[in-house]
Amino acid sequence: MSTIQELLDYGKEMLEQSGNEYAKYERKVLLENVLGVNYMYMLTNADETVAEDKDKEYKDLIARRCEHYPLQYILGYAHFMDYTFFVNENVLIPRSDTEILVELADDLIGKKYSGDINVLDLCCGSGCIGISLKLYKDNINLFLSDISDAALDVCRKNLDKYNVNAVVNNGNLFEGLTDKYDMIVCNPPYIESAVVDTLMPEVKDFEPRLALDGGSDGLDIYKVIVSNASNHMNAGGTLMFEIGYNQGKALSEMMIQHGFKDVEVHKDYAGKDRVVYGHL
Repeated sequence: MSTIQELLDYGKEMLEQSGNEYAKYERKVLLENVLGVNYMYMLTNADETVAEDKDKEYKDLIARRCEHYPLQYILGYAHFMDYTFFVNENVLIPRSDTEILVELADDLIGKKYSGDINVLDLCCGSGCIGISLKLYKDNINLFLSDISDAALDVCRKNLDKYNVNAVVNNGNLFEGLTDKYDMIVCNPPYIESAVVDTLMPEVKDFEPRLALDGGSDGLDIYKVIVSNASNHMNAGGTLMFEIGYNQGKALSEMMIQHGFKDVEVHKDYAGKDRVVYGHL
């Protein structure tokens, strides 16, 4: 059996050998998860012997992480905005880049609407975008839709966790949706097909390809949504997307061609194009 400090040292060494640049942080998070204690406890009780079953559980998790299985899937949750969302292999892992989309949507809702509004989170996955917005703005009537029923199972767990009411739809984009929306927010698959297999192993080998692959130019899903969105939106409604760093110009032109006005491209904190939105 090992002590807490020995397990921390073991985790750091193994993760570093696998090329993990966050080894020092991740070995700590994984051991916290196994032992059910915080890092301060581990520091002040470094010589404490760990039970054999916990020792094995931790080393098994380290082995999985060394094989590039995503940390968030191991833990079963991911941090996003001010919240923690359940995740598994059926949903894309929420990323900080997507927080820009939520921040802009939240700001627009605050400026544009005082009464109740209908907001659709399309291709919702875990539901992190729509649920975060609803938690920030109580005047939202929330609708969530995804083609994957397995993803919606995760979404429903997150709705239950935060006691959020929403209409959940299982369908291909607008399939099954009959309401009209004042805002549609969407983080669709937008990576070019040829690029997906070049991504880091954590992404290409474990995250759902359905949530990544946007076709040969990465724009397949945008084309369908933009060409059909006006049939599902109220006058003056807002359509807002997360985009890849090189898709701002193409998507802006597409939206303008389909009647959207005041189309804007916003950058993320790294200075890359990240969100495009416009109004009917």
